[in-house]
Amino acid sequence: MDQKINEILKGCKARKRLSQKQLYEIYYPYSMSIAIRYIQDQQIAELAVNDSFMKVFNNMNKFDLNKSFKPWLRQIIVNTSIDHLKKKNKHRSSDITEAKNISERENILSSISYDELLLLVHKLSDAYRTVFNMYVIDGFKHEEIANKLGISIGTSKSNLNKARTKLKVLISNQLLAH
Repeated sequence: MDQKINEILKGCKARKRLSQKQLYEIYYPYSMSIAIRYIQDQQIAELAVNDSFMKVFNNMNKFDLNKSFKPWLRQIIVNTSIDHLKKKNKHRSSDITEAKNISERENILSSISYDELLLLVHKLSDAYRTVFNMYVIDGFKHEEIANKLGISIGTSKSNLNKARTKLKVLISNQLLAH
């Protein structure tokens, strides 16, 4: 598979449409799985993925074929998804300083499926969901999150705590409903 991907990437560098189509088809599901974590609306997530692939194809000359493609693609998708969220939220003001901080209980997640958890994460506000995804799922540090989102490090930490608090409440309610 690595050799095949490498050949497709070389074709993309040469701007071959067939190679671009193949790359898109191979990595579309992976790309959507990232975008949908940030963007609740499926159509906007699809738009972010398509925009991400345009960025990939337009910047293939910057990609080093000796490096792994997936992390580079992931970074582009995360950044593009965040850009789409910023555009969406530009016209809406939201208070991102709500909820109280409570202690964590890790083993509660074993009682809930990944799909159920993803649905609960989508119930978070855009600000909370974005910071939660960037920190917990994608492994960004608070300083990186703050820089990418144009917020303070303290706001990033606060949003993460509030996202976790809200998720705990949502998970508890979900478990009680079962």
